[in-house]
Amino acid sequence: MKTDSMTPKERWQAVLNRKVPDRTPMDYWATPEVTKSLMSALNTETEYQLFQKLHIDRPFSPTPVYIGPDLQPNTDVFGLISKTVDYGTGVYQESVNAPLSEYTSVEEIDMNYQWPESDLWDFSTIAGQIKGFEAYPIKAGGSEPFLTYKNLRGEEQAMIDLVLYPEIVHYCLGKLFDLAYDTTLRIYESLPPGIAPTFTYVAEDLGGQKNLMYSPRHIKTFLFPGMRKMIELAHSAGAKAFHHDDGNITKILPDLVALGIDILNPIQWRAEGMDRESLKDLYGESIIFHGAVDNQYTLPFGTPEEVRNEVLENLEIFGKDGGYIIAPCHNIQPNTSVENILALYETGYLYA
Repeated sequence: MKTDSMTPKERWQAVLNRKVPDRTPMDYWATPEVTKSLMSALNTETEYQLFQKLHIDRPFSPTPVYIGPDLQPNTDVFGLISKTVDYGTGVYQESVNAPLSEYTSVEEIDMNYQWPESDLWDFSTIAGQIKGFEAYPIKAGGSEPFLTYKNLRGEEQAMIDLVLYPEIVHYCLGKLFDLAYDTTLRIYESLPPGIAPTFTYVAEDLGGQKNLMYSPRHIKTFLFPGMRKMIELAHSAGAKAFHHDDGNITKILPDLVALGIDILNPIQWRAEGMDRESLKDLYGESIIFHGAVDNQYTLPFGTPEEVRNEVLENLEIFGKDGGYIIAPCHNIQPNTSVENILALYETGYLYA
């Protein structure tokens, strides 16, 4: 029977440092409904019991505790109100207001809106949260500000802002990046002795199925300065920069690599231009690949055999000479069978 000789943390660190692990590490992204279904099928009581049973090297993510003023029901710290949307097999939260949508100047926003600051959270619990998870990689802090910006301004207005109200974009993203930076730094500082951050999440969804959703000029102008600061912060703490970016990002990927990203997720290879072999050939020496098990077709609609074959293909392509972490290319959805999920992780464990 196959046995592990490394902890999940050691396995991740080996790959991130371009060394050979005992096997390729595996990560897990799924909706709560999927996790609940898997836990029931495998008779586990906690998520990490599930991960141990499937040999998943899921990072642990300590989070500060909100201690600010009481929030209204279904309202977050940014004043964004959400509603629960039921799509039959699960639910998700959708923002239904846009509190900054009516403003046309920075001055108006400054006068009428209170930006949250990191003092609204208690970081003293971070060290205690990690107890029992010392053997796992640590995901510490991160940023994804344009997602929040689109909710604050409204999706359509946020796109218009890039052309008509660039000063508002710079101002708001500056506030959001500052909050992410301060929060991440305080998480680093709150880690217990001997525990270092493995990676920090530096994300933006820039790509669509066929092309970028924003021009490279707008991406570099509005997002790169803040992303650079987050990446430099991660590197200063000895952490890697984990960049999540859906879709076809081939036009901006060379610039992202030059910016300093270390790990690229989710490798949505069915998107136009995201050919796996080309990605490995072009960037295999520069970045670690994370994901690539397709959940547009293979996981939800393919057979267990198709899932197994794709995992083996990914191991052959991305795992060649190292530099790969097996994972679904986004959250596994409730229309995915338990059999297909087991095929993913059983194949990854046996052949990695």
